[in-house]
Amino acid sequence: MSDYVIRSGNRALFLAGLRELVDYLTANPAVVVPRHASVVVLVDASDSVGRREGVASVAVPLDVPTGDLDQGYFDARREFGPIAYVVVAIPPEERQ
Repeated sequence: MSDYVIRSGNRALFLAGLRELVDYLTANPAVVVPRHASVVVLVDASDSVGRREGVASVAVPLDVPTGDLDQGYFDARREFGPIAYVVVAIPPEERQ
């Protein structure tokens, strides 16, 4: 089994922040919103097996497939209207 690290945050704070954003945008219709937006979770692993496993560990509860983007990149994405929840693994040499 390969090792991977998922860069995740505090779930309660994240959800509270999303609710605060929705409330703010609802109360302030003059504030523009983007056409599309993404929330990205990053996976760190030194090898492609670990990167794929890390992405798959998030893809399963999202009920989406893991994508092989070639050259050691992997992702999974679920869209909620114009907002995408994305998990991505980038080869170590590309993160420098």
